[in-house]
Amino acid sequence: MIARPGIPAGKRPDAGKRPDAGKRPDELQLRRAAITVGLRIAVACSVMVVAVIVAAAIYMLYLSRHPDLSAQDPHSARVYVESNDMLKAMAIAGLAGILAAGAIGWLSARSAIRPLGRALELQRRFVQDASHELRTPLAILDARVQLAQHKVDDGSEAAGLLAQVRRDTAGLTATVQELLLAATGDPASPDAEPVDVGSVVAEVTADLQDMAATHGVRLVFTDNGSPRVRIHPNSLRRAVLGLVDNALVHTPEGGRITVTVATEGRGAAVTVADTGSGISGIDQDRVFDRFARTAEPSPGSRRSYGLGLALVREIAVAAGGRVEISATGPHGTTMELAFPAAG
Repeated sequence: MIARPGIPAGKRPDAGKRPDAGKRPDELQLRRAAITVGLRIAVACSVMVVAVIVAAAIYMLYLSRHPDLSAQDPHSARVYVESNDMLKAMAIAGLAGILAAGAIGWLSARSAIRPLGRALELQRRFVQDASHELRTPLAILDARVQLAQHKVDDGSEAAGLLAQVRRDTAGLTATVQELLLAATGDPASPDAEPVDVGSVVAEVTADLQDMAATHGVRLVFTDNGSPRVRIHPNSLRRAVLGLVDNALVHTPEGGRITVTVATEGRGAAVTVADTGSGISGIDQDRVFDRFARTAEPSPGSRRSYGLGLALVREIAVAAGGRVEISATGPHGTTMELAFPAAG
């Protein structure tokens, strides 16, 4: 074994850490779930055992104080037992029953949780494998874009398009890296640094201009100034992309989408306003649920909301912010994404 500099030989760098520090989050959650289910089963069985013992003890004490009731049948056999001995036997039997209930509850919980553990492991492996396999093609794509940039003149239209492609590739690479970190459950990712909301949102709207043009929609960005917020730039980019993409899907040709960055209280707010048909036939709180659908949509209104808005809410909540519908009606919908100021 090669000793690291500054670490004495024979001493592990992880000495003193908790025993579960190296375990995956799935294993810890499944263990907690098994313990919770086992405790609930054990408590229920224990309460039942104690109730039976208490009822039997009360009945025996009642008979001992009313011997005339137990002597009504002269042909019945009787066994006389001291009340102290009887209570001790019941206490021992009750304790044994409680221990047995705890063991049965623990084994039952582990058996019930085991299939869930296999499913979570398969899901985690799929995300890990997919994220890992995507990193190499993205790296190759970025290298080819760099080669193409060297063959075009600086300041030309082709150079601008290649720069946008490279930014999109970098954003996709960062997203894949986030998926890989989430799948491995690595808690050692660095804390987010304060970012300028206006600059990130400006890049997003600039990258989406071509997509908006293909939909026949005008995309406008306004920066009224805002404080810096503590969030990973790619996470903020994904959140704004989700809101604008949702607006593009539900804005008819010839419509307009306005993205505004402004100060709200002690934080920053990003509003995305479209000129679509509005939200109807569904509770506004359910719009941010995964694959939410309207019950009885009116003609021309939105019918489903997919996964994008749910991911936007998860990003906002993870950064200590929120996302909500500020206004909606037949002339359009406005959604607001807000974050607290850094520091």
